[in-house]
Parts: sequence; C-alpha cells; structure tokens
Amino acid sequence: MPNKHLLPLRRLTLSLGAALALGAALPLSASAANVELLNVSYDVARELYKDVNPAFIADYKKATGDTVTVKQSHGGSSKQARAVADGLEASVVTMNQANDIDMLADRGLVAKDWAKKFPNNAAPYYSTMVFLVRKGNPKGIKNWDDLAKPGVQVVIPNPKTAGNGRYTYLAAWGSVLKKGGNAAQARDLVARIFKNVPILDAGGRAATTTFTQRQIGDALVTFENEVSMVRKEFGDNFEVVYPQTSILAESPVAVVDKVVDRRNLRKPATAYLNFLYTPAGQEIGAKHFLRVRNEAVMKKYAANYKAISLFSVDELFGGWRNAQKVHFDDGGEFDKIYQPK
Repeated sequence: MPNKHLLPLRRLTLSLGAALALGAALPLSASAANVELLNVSYDVARELYKDVNPAFIADYKKATGDTVTVKQSHGGSSKQARAVADGLEASVVTMNQANDIDMLADRGLVAKDWAKKFPNNAAPYYSTMVFLVRKGNPKGIKNWDDLAKPGVQVVIPNPKTAGNGRYTYLAAWGSVLKKGGNAAQARDLVARIFKNVPILDAGGRAATTTFTQRQIGDALVTFENEVSMVRKEFGDNFEVVYPQTSILAESPVAVVDKVVDRRNLRKPATAYLNFLYTPAGQEIGAKHFLRVRNEAVMKKYAANYKAISLFSVDELFGGWRNAQKVHFDDGGEFDKIYQPK
C-alpha cells in the first residue's frame, strides 16, 4: 500500500514533469512567428502577385513554420518608387525598370549592388512592348512608324511616371537606331508618336482602361503580358501586333534593406524574392504571360510567346541611369518633344 506521505511528493513530481514537457514544447510553437511583408509594385503586376502570394505563403509555412501575410501596393512604377523614398514602408519592391530601384539605392534604402543580390540582374521575369489594336486592325498598324501616321490615336502612359511609358518611348527611339537611323530621326519619330497620344495616363493599367473600356485610341502600346490578359478578359475585340523590333523589358526586384533590418524581416523578405525564381514561382509568371528565366518552364509555355528581336537599354542608351538623365529628367528629351494638349 503506497505511503500516504509520499502521495503529495508524487503529485508534485508529476506536475513538474508535465510542466517540463510543456516547456520543451513551447520553443517550437513560440518560434513560429506571424510576420507581415509589404510588396510595393507596378500597377500591371496586380494579378501576378495575387497568385504569387498564397503560393509563397504556403511554401514558407511548410519550410519554416512561420505565417507570413503579404500586402500589396500598386501604381505607376516610378510613382511607387517615389512613395517608398518618401516613407512608404516597403519590405520589397518589384518594379518594371531598374531605374526606379537605382533611385532607392541612391537614397540609401536599397543596397548599391542590389542587381547582384539575385540571379539575372535581380530580374526573375521579363517582357517586351507590343501593340494592342482594334479587331481587324482597321488602321493597318504593323510597326513603330505606323503609330506616327496622321489620324492614328495611340494610348501610352506618361513616361515621367510609368515604366510602361518609358519602355514605349525607348522602344520607338531604339527602333530607328536599330535600322541605322540617327538620334535626330529617332527624336522625330517619337515626337510624332506622342503627338498622336490623346490622353497621357499616369500608369499602365489606367492606359489599358482608357483603351479597352473608354474605347479611346486605335492602338495601345503596353507589355506583352498585359496584352495577353486583356485579350483573355475582353475576348476577340482586339488583336496583338508585334513590331519588327522591341525592347527588353525586365522586371527587377530588391529588398528594402532599411525597412527589413529595422523590422527584422530580412529572412522572409529575401525568401519572398527567391521564391520568384523557383520552378513554382516561374510557372506562375509564365501563366501570366511573362517571359521567365527557367528554360524548362519557358519551353512548356512557348506557345504564349512570339519570337521577336529585342534590344536592351544598356545596348542602345548606355544603361538606365543615362537614359533617365538624357530622356526623362526635367528638361530632358521627353519634355522637349512632348506638347501637352
């Protein structure tokens, strides 16, 4: 028969054992964090990241046990970059041109060598500029020169605020140089094209709305991936026209160091951008008609893309910093050629 004086001691021992067992389990659950990231991105990327985010959240939860919430902010690429520079607490930026991230690097928010932090100049996806025209292409638009013809209305977002607009401007300018033309001839073509722009929207998505829903313009110049999604949404009311040459439009990404270090978010923020390069992340990009870096995924979705001759900003314009200074800074070429209506 157990000694009645030992029972309290046994109960105490059992209680201590249970407490120790609970304590051993606590670090595991206590280590599972709830963190929030803010991805500040360009406006045409809304649908892409609606699919990327839940896939990343599940992947990161499985790998770390942590629960991540990803919030989004979208707008014209340069406008978004300026918002981050002015204090918007972005964990990461996912833009459509390197120039916007360079500006953040100059402000000390992003590493100077940000383009070396991830593969392919920190650009997991790329696209190019093509034309969306009305069904039947009634104005017979086939190349950049056709956008400059009298009587043709072209919808392009503002190059001062939208990466989409900058790429369009540089693509038209570069098309002349690639044919052996000079800067004066390129300037003349671009000036005539922008003379045909009825409304200079602030961002690419606003320009798409102007063309598709407001029924303004004969052609919309936009990213190849945006055109494909418009056709999917609006059916056979539009046709895609590929010019003879166009520009390599990369979508660079970067961690906003100043924010993630202060908020202890470097690990999930870096994982978020690395996820874009995984087969799963590349597959999502390809489903959204972006050209991806993974050769196997690119081959799988080859039917989505048409072969086109591409030139880069580095090749024809001396890089984004020089292109910005010459063409888009206040008093630059764009300000000289564009006359507001």
